[in-house]
Order: sequence, then C-alpha cells, then structure tokens
Amino acid sequence: MTHKFKVRQLVRLKQPGFSDAQTSSGGVYEVIRLMPADQTGELSYRIKAGFIERAVRESEIRST
Repeated sequence: MTHKFKVRQLVRLKQPGFSDAQTSSGGVYEVIRLMPADQTGELSYRIKAGFIERAVRESEIRST
C-alpha cells in the first residue's frame, strides 16, 4: 500500500473541528511524516500548522 500524500505537501482536514478553525494557517497543514498503517490497515500521517501538530488517517485529509 502506498501513501497518497507526500512529505511537504499541503493538505486540509475534510471536517475541521473548532480548534482547527483557530489555526493561523487557515486550516492548511503540511505533511511532515508518513506513518505506517493503523490497526484497520489505513495509512496515517503527521501534519503540522504553526505550533499545532497531529496524527491523521488518510481518509481525514484532502489536498489543497
């Protein structure tokens, strides 16, 4: 299985939450690390916007 997104690619959350709306980047995150698949087999990523860093599944993000 290969990752859909690459390191340094800009992405957005498909369904941003309240705290995501507060980021100064306007909801745009940068992929900083490709992670292995989780227990369900879905690939994951580490993304970052400003000081906010989080782990997300591939189904939770989209390209900008």
